[in-house]
This record gives sequence, C-alpha cells and structure tokens, in this order.
Amino acid sequence: MTDAPKKLHIKTYGCQMNVYDSERMAEAMGAQGYQLTDDPAEADMVLLNTCHIREKAAEKVYSDLGRLRPFKEAKPDLKIGVAGCVAQAEGAEIMRRMPLVDLVVGSQNYHRLPEMVAATERGEKPVDTEFPTEDRFELLPERPASNRPTAFLTVQEGCDKFCAFCVVPYTRGAEISRPVARIMAEAEKLVAKGVKEITLLGQNVNGYHGEGQGGAWGLGRLVRELARIEGLERIRYTTSHPNDMADDLIEAHGAEAKLMPYLHLPVQSGSDRILKLMNRHHTAEDYLRLIERIRAARPDIMLSSDFIAGFPGESDADHQASLDLIRAVGYGAAFSFKYSPRPGTPAANREGVASEVADARLQELQALITAQQHAAQEAMVGREVGVLFEKPGRLPGQWVGKSDYLQAVHVSAPAENLQGTLRKVRITASAPNSLAGELL
Repeated sequence: MTDAPKKLHIKTYGCQMNVYDSERMAEAMGAQGYQLTDDPAEADMVLLNTCHIREKAAEKVYSDLGRLRPFKEAKPDLKIGVAGCVAQAEGAEIMRRMPLVDLVVGSQNYHRLPEMVAATERGEKPVDTEFPTEDRFELLPERPASNRPTAFLTVQEGCDKFCAFCVVPYTRGAEISRPVARIMAEAEKLVAKGVKEITLLGQNVNGYHGEGQGGAWGLGRLVRELARIEGLERIRYTTSHPNDMADDLIEAHGAEAKLMPYLHLPVQSGSDRILKLMNRHHTAEDYLRLIERIRAARPDIMLSSDFIAGFPGESDADHQASLDLIRAVGYGAAFSFKYSPRPGTPAANREGVASEVADARLQELQALITAQQHAAQEAMVGREVGVLFEKPGRLPGQWVGKSDYLQAVHVSAPAENLQGTLRKVRITASAPNSLAGELL
C-alpha cells in the first residue's frame, strides 16, 4: 500500500508573473509527490506567493497568515511558507512576527523550494532572499502536460527603470533576459503538450535582450522566431515600458499575424510634470507619438494601460492631463489605482495628495476608462474574430474563450467540445465585461 500524496495549497497575489511563478512552484513540488488542492484545510503545505506592489501588501499577508493559525493548530505538521516579493522584502522578519511560518523564499529562489521543504522536515526554518547566480529556470523540473491551451513563459525578469513609485527593482533585481535557445526549447515543449497561445512575461518584457545567434536579440526578433513554431497559433507579451518599444517590435505588430492585436503599455500619468517626478523618462507627447506609430503598423490594435491617481504633488491640472491623454488614446481597457507609497522607493516619503481627493480622481479616471471599454466592446458587435476556447461556461452547453483582443467571449455550443480549439466567431452582443457570439 502506497502512501497518499501530500497536498499543496498555493494562494497567489498580484500579477501574471506571480501566476507563472506559482505554476512553477507547483511543478517543483509536484516532482516531490505533492498534489494541488484548493482547500487549505486538507493541505500538508500552504504557500502564500505574495506581491508587494500595492500599499499594505505585507499587512494583508500577515492577516492571511493569521487565518492559517487554526489549520496549524489542528495539524501541527502543516508546513507554511511565504514566497514572492513580500518574502523578498521582509525576509526573516516574517518569521519573527509570525512564528507559525516554516520557510521564507524570495522571488528569485523558488527553484530551491523542495530542498527548503526538506529542511523544514529536519526542524529547520530556512530563509532565502539572495539573488542567485545560477539560472533557476534550468534547475526547475520540466513542465508537465496541461489541459489548458494557453501558457505563460517568462523571458525577462527584473527592472532597471527605477520609477519613483515602484518596488520591483528592489524585490526582483536588475534586468536579466533568458537566452533565446532556452526560451525556444521551452516554447516548443509547451506546444507539443497542446498549448496554442503563449504569453511572454517580464517585469519589463519589451526590454528583452537575450543572447541569440549573432548576439543579443530584441523582443521583436524573438517573437518572429517563436512564430515559426508549428502549432503555436498566438503570441502575446506583458508588461511593457514605452521607452523600450523598439522599431522591430512595432514592425512585428504589423508583420506577424501570430502576434495578437492587443498591447498593454502603461503610461501612469498624462502630465509631463508628474511623469518627471515619477522618473519615467518620457513625456505625454512621446507616448502619444508612440501610439500613432503602433497604430500605423497595426490599425486594429487594442490598447490598455495603467494610471496612478493622486501621486505625490499631483494637482487638478495634472489630473486633467491624464484624463485628456485617456481621451486622446481611446483605450479598450485600462487599470487605475490610487497611489500607494512603497517603503524604500523615492516617492514614499513625499507629501501625498489628500486621500479624499485621490479617491475622487480615481473614480473619475475609472468612469472614463469604463466608458471607453464599453464603447470598444460595443464596436465589436457584428465583427468576426478568432476565439481560443479555454473552458466550459457557467451555463449548460456554454463555452468561454478569449478573442484576438483579449476580450472574454461566450458562445453556446451544446453539441461540441470546444476546449482548446481556435474558432471564428461572430460577435452578437456586448455585456459589461464580456462579449457573446455565435460560431461560424
């Protein structure tokens, strides 16, 4: 009689990079005999894969750790780990505040997770927040087959931009890019396992400069090389910086059919004064001219962005400049946040905007962005688009997938299994956050 497999529960906070990291941690632990569970009560190990972008991120982690205390009391052998950017920033302080934590592993070291778990079995409490010298991707187990037609693939990590509001350079380190050959090998294996769409990930993904044939490659050349993989139908990438939208990448949006017509390009503010205070090294006019060039290459491209409301020093005029930029661009989607001071960043100690003022500005930003999103969705009605179906919907016979433009699309097809198929769909209706269509 064999022992029952151990159960692993992972809670993921924040961005797509963390989703990818959680998948790789699950794979690393899966090679050690762990199976994922959605229920922390039945887990033998709980991992919190944390994000440090928003204010009070660390306090949220401590609050969630407090909720795990009854599980630890009921099952003393339960192992609790904290991973990701809060782990990177807080280190051993997490264990000092929360002795129930058994291990702390930073954002660059989760390839060491199995040996750290083994150390906890010996009664140790390991902490690793060093930036490794080895290529951790080469030390992780091969990615297993999945029934999902989409996958994330990290090509670049870290950031050298040092925006005044951002903690990423401190928690993820300097920019590094994976070699072309290793990215291609991983992509080919994913496609062989049924993946049809790959999203290339990086904190500053369009700053990619990985070693390839003849020297360093940019993201545009990498996209073209990936597009040659037979069976790979779609390529996306996120997240980008306006200063790294190189000519070859812009050209790829017009020339490469597999590169989807959707681009997330954060600008943060429409005010040149605020952009300078943010250390963004571009102006609003630079951004608008860049958008013109991108749309000239791919006229139907859908754009999204990030905006911060209430950055220290922001005036009513600065806020209006952001609204003006949003109106000038016309986004299909965007994310907006009230400024959150991050300890250790240059803006953290600056005098902030009154909370009620920042809240009002955020609501105004979001109202404009929502109106543009709804307009973009309404404009899709009657169009024919490609949809990659990922899963069944909530209704009987319903299937859900993503359009070329990354919009959720629902269709009714009770007689078909659309899982993993790429089909043409005519859009028939727009809902607040999705589209409805019919198969062609």
